[in-house]
Amino acid sequence: MGNFRRVPVGIVGASGYGGVQLVRLLMDHPEVELVYLGGESSAGKPFADIYPHLASTVDLTVEAVDPELIAHRTEIVFLSLPNGLACQIAPQLIERGCKVLDLSADYRFRDLATYTTWYGNQRSDHTTAEAAVYGLPELYRDRIAEAQIIGCPGCYPTASLLALSPLLKQGLIMPETAIIDAKSGTSGGGRQGKINMLLAEADNSLGAYGVARHRHTPEIEQICSNLAGHEVMVQFTPHLIPMVRGILATVYATLRDPGLVRDDLITIYRAFYRNSPWVKVCDPGVYPQTKWACGSNLCYIGIEVDPRTGRIIVMSAIDNLIKGQAGQAVQCMNIMMGWEETLGLPKLGFYP
Repeated sequence: MGNFRRVPVGIVGASGYGGVQLVRLLMDHPEVELVYLGGESSAGKPFADIYPHLASTVDLTVEAVDPELIAHRTEIVFLSLPNGLACQIAPQLIERGCKVLDLSADYRFRDLATYTTWYGNQRSDHTTAEAAVYGLPELYRDRIAEAQIIGCPGCYPTASLLALSPLLKQGLIMPETAIIDAKSGTSGGGRQGKINMLLAEADNSLGAYGVARHRHTPEIEQICSNLAGHEVMVQFTPHLIPMVRGILATVYATLRDPGLVRDDLITIYRAFYRNSPWVKVCDPGVYPQTKWACGSNLCYIGIEVDPRTGRIIVMSAIDNLIKGQAGQAVQCMNIMMGWEETLGLPKLGFYP
């Protein structure tokens, strides 16, 4: 026991909501030691000044972002940055031997032309992007275990893909009929001041945004196409709902076999996710709520079949900041390091 060594980890972009979730999770992780917090606008500030409730737990100061320094002090680096910044840092960290988990969209796409079309940034880090593995463990666990860089999925794609994957992988639906109606809490918009996130603007209101052009659409379609074995297009509409955290994705699709009933589909889903400790398929007639997943790394899936229309309805509930962001990144880290997949992650939320 005397020779036990914790693996040094760092977070770049520690002051945002994703960053503070990572701090909270990594402080409790039995195999790692949090040794570096990096940021630009917050550089030089004690982390406790940004998040006073952590003053008795975290005594680190946010430092300037220096890839050489980060690589010298850490073995694993989480990049919790706005889109377009991780791609400037990750290649340098990879070159110096770090394992990198990126929480932005920068390494979710194998084809950088798709990324540029939707995100606008011209990229030259093709080698790093080609080496990146999409960080949805329930689909790509084996590849994550061998990877040096992970592009962690967005929160909407996580909820949507966990709902759709068994259907596409086993050819149970007509892919072109897939419709995703998803709703997110306001923390999904990050910690920066935005008018539409003000309490006076968001409270007592529900509205769609990014209709027919949300940036998560090509990310969802990329994985759906991979599962189906051919190009798949989906209709994805996100909504902002006046709560802090959580995502509920309701997915509709037409079944190929109208004779399939709800219990058949529940059996298929439970078999598909039998080795996935973070996915819970609900009993017949039980439909998940975001509150169940709040504060945990769980995804709850409920299933219904409408024999009148021949459609399946799949409901998927996650905490957008945990399974939809920081928790999933830690889950990927566990797999990369050969640790138990559930290590250091909250297994149940507090209710209500």
